[in-house]
Amino acid sequence: MKFLQIIKHLKLQNKKNALDNFVNCRTYEHISNINKLFLNNFSSTKEHSEHGQVKHENFLNKYINNMMKTAKMGQQKYNMYVSEGNVNINEEKYKDNNISSNNTQYNNNSSNSGILNDEGPLWKDHIDDVVNENKKKKMNRFYLDSQATTMIDPRVLDKMLPYMTYIYGNAHSRNHFFGWESEKAVEDARTNLLNLINGKNNKEIIFTSGATESNNLALIGICTYYNKLNKQKNHIITSQIEHKCILQTCRFLQTKGFEVTYLKPDTNGLVKLDDIKNSIKDNTIMASFIFVNNEIGVIQDIENIGNLCKEKNILFHTDASQAAGKVPIDVQKMNIDLMSMSGHKLYGPKGIGALYIKRKKPNIRLNALIHGGGQERGLRSGTLPTHLIVGFGEAAKVCSLEMNRDEKKVRYFFNYVKDYLTKHLDYIVFNGCQINRYYGNMNISFLFVEGESLLMSLNEIALSSGSACTSSTLEPSYVLRSIGISEDIAHTSIRIGFNRFTTFFEVQQLCINLVKSVERLRSISPLYEMELEKKNPSNDDIPKFIWT
Repeated sequence: MKFLQIIKHLKLQNKKNALDNFVNCRTYEHISNINKLFLNNFSSTKEHSEHGQVKHENFLNKYINNMMKTAKMGQQKYNMYVSEGNVNINEEKYKDNNISSNNTQYNNNSSNSGILNDEGPLWKDHIDDVVNENKKKKMNRFYLDSQATTMIDPRVLDKMLPYMTYIYGNAHSRNHFFGWESEKAVEDARTNLLNLINGKNNKEIIFTSGATESNNLALIGICTYYNKLNKQKNHIITSQIEHKCILQTCRFLQTKGFEVTYLKPDTNGLVKLDDIKNSIKDNTIMASFIFVNNEIGVIQDIENIGNLCKEKNILFHTDASQAAGKVPIDVQKMNIDLMSMSGHKLYGPKGIGALYIKRKKPNIRLNALIHGGGQERGLRSGTLPTHLIVGFGEAAKVCSLEMNRDEKKVRYFFNYVKDYLTKHLDYIVFNGCQINRYYGNMNISFLFVEGESLLMSLNEIALSSGSACTSSTLEPSYVLRSIGISEDIAHTSIRIGFNRFTTFFEVQQLCINLVKSVERLRSISPLYEMELEKKNPSNDDIPKFIWT
């Protein structure tokens, strides 16, 4: 994107300060620090030569000069852009807006100490400035769709930057410094992921492009391998409320001759252990159940399911893309054989995921889906995206440290919204089990209000009517239908997703706007009027209309 377009789309409080931060921090100070770090690391490598060090130092100095030249040109273009009156900054709106996870406020007089300053990352503010045609209307944009994706943590981005600039070697190039650095970074990321889930061996983590690929690799890879060894083994057990990528993969396997049992959960969204036990047969290969449901936030009894599968000698896979980094996971204690994870669901980058495969005796075997150079122990060929893996690993590390704090925060928001809505509205249903759940996921049905209409009336607040993979359809949620909710009520549901960066101000505004929108939409709903008439019948004579 051209520089002017970048400036035009910058939605920060003070665009000139934002640019200064970018120029000062990301081109000179930051790159200078990169230069020092690189030279220190390079100097500590025994295999380097004096000529090589000078060569790379000259290269980085040239890189810095080019960056500064580009920034200077950009500053000149920006000044010209401002002088033409194209930038209209509304400072008043931002005085009381919290922008950091610890509710600190942005100081308008803070010095240009870089994008990451003492007050927190400037660009972490997701309250946008929209200048309307009449210059008077003000809107606040909040992101509360955290089950679809999460904002990348600033600490994660900073960890990734060196691997997007000067440490760009291929992790499988093992005959030079750049490759060694990338390989070490990849292995460190594996270790961080293992620590998050209590894994035991770095070889247990296979990097993929995301949880969808991990789920496909787990189900198709396992089933095709063990079916080839024994044609009688062709049975899989799962539930009706799995993510679409699990359900569609199972349907694909059915076209290949596999038998799939789809268990129906109870009204709380929990799969009963007795139903699983009764479904296991001699030809059963594996069972797969989602850890935290992506639509209603219910947590399955993973530990007891894992123990049952171990007792019956079948493999157990869980889709933990909504659970990893948010709820405690112990793959040893829970007897999890395979587990899928996603980077962008735990404040990491998009485009990276992982499949955990437990190393045990006998070893778990599966067929690869992608063939090529034999990376990832031959299970997932292709050049590793080092920067994405580093970000994934750092996100896992941060989650390990801050999971308890994050959980307390989203639990508080969950209870606050629940109490507020219960106090101000009637005819609402909180879907899914309210105890065994992840409290960052809230699914609510507002009876007599179409969910899509409610979302449109709250278009400045990012919410959803269900899974991001199916929210574009007008069909009611299959998850809600599976737990016994009628089609009419399922159409009235919305999903709210709290996260690490959600502020109390945003939650308050959500509640206020929700109540206003629901009341307004119900005021024009004939069904709601009829319900009120049934509840409180009037003694007045009802006028009669004669149609001609």
